[in-house]
Amino acid sequence: MKFEIRILEEKDYDEILVKWWEDWGWPAPPRDFLPENGTGGLMVYDGDTPVCAGYLYSTNSKVAWVDWIISSKTYNKKPNRKEAISFLIEELTSICENKLQAKFVYALIKHNGLIETYKKLGYTEGDSYTKEMIKII
Repeated sequence: MKFEIRILEEKDYDEILVKWWEDWGWPAPPRDFLPENGTGGLMVYDGDTPVCAGYLYSTNSKVAWVDWIISSKTYNKKPNRKEAISFLIEELTSICENKLQAKFVYALIKHNGLIETYKKLGYTEGDSYTKEMIKII
């Protein structure tokens, strides 16, 4: 399966991504919580159909963060969704390595299927008992 990939655009957050998060029963992260105000990531397409998207954060260290992976719940071509998500994570990871010069790529994941995808792509599991902590200031 051949997918197309592009950088997220300003309109994607409101027109596509917020609905995807709602469809999966998750609150959408605020736009200003995401890299580059919601445009710091990639979107994968199957033809004209958006399939999945994800973000990458750069840091002031050799660590980059690949996360907020989300997909269209109504895209039902199997196994294409899984392949598209793998493709997305591979592309985001490649940018971290080659463009950002990261030595470590971090992800914070709760979804078991997504955890397995990351593992198949060479990521290793860290602590499983951590708690996400956020302070809005």
